[in-house]
Amino acid sequence: MTGSRVHPKARRLPIPRRSRSVWIAQLSAAFIALVLSLLAWAIIARRLAPTSNTSLNRFDAIIVLGTPTDSDGNPTPVQLATVTEAVHEYERGAAPRLILTGAAVANEFVEARVMARTAQAQGIPESSLFVEPEARDTIHNACYALRIMKTHEWHSAEVVSAAPHEPRSALIFSRLPMDWRMHAAPPPTPQSAIQSNSAAVLEVLKTVRYLVWSRQAEHCEP
Repeated sequence: MTGSRVHPKARRLPIPRRSRSVWIAQLSAAFIALVLSLLAWAIIARRLAPTSNTSLNRFDAIIVLGTPTDSDGNPTPVQLATVTEAVHEYERGAAPRLILTGAAVANEFVEARVMARTAQAQGIPESSLFVEPEARDTIHNACYALRIMKTHEWHSAEVVSAAPHEPRSALIFSRLPMDWRMHAAPPPTPQSAIQSNSAAVLEVLKTVRYLVWSRQAEHCEP
């Protein structure tokens, strides 16, 4: 007795609709778990980020991290608050000079040059201002500022930035061979709390990108 042959196509059973739904649900759950894990990693890293690696109270320079200007080339409230805080630190004697860093990232206006003009308008002499106009992100802000410091044989800096930006900046500066301390500028106005919260959320996402990609992929020799 010979058995009948079944055509190969006849043995392909369709995937039950329920099984397909379960597979999609499992894939979605895994994706959500991955996203939540990355966000948790970023939040914890920001909470644990150091604020300095030195006990110094006087520094060779104050590094002012770039923030965008408005579309007319004027300082935004955040940029103005950051530069003003750096000026206050200069006047307090934290350092005898400012390094202003930032390229034309959001528009055609170079952030560092606008910040330098703002600092001059607040009484800082031009001889105390050093402009770094090429950096397009925080990693390059840190790296290119350190290049200026090495050229002049400066070894320490206070780093001034907006408060939501501070933890990620600290993670970046912690990898550089210099003495540093973070200093957060206060919010421009009490009414800016909502904007500050939005900036904090964006900074968490940028921290995820930094942890997963940027710190390995973006190399810069100071």
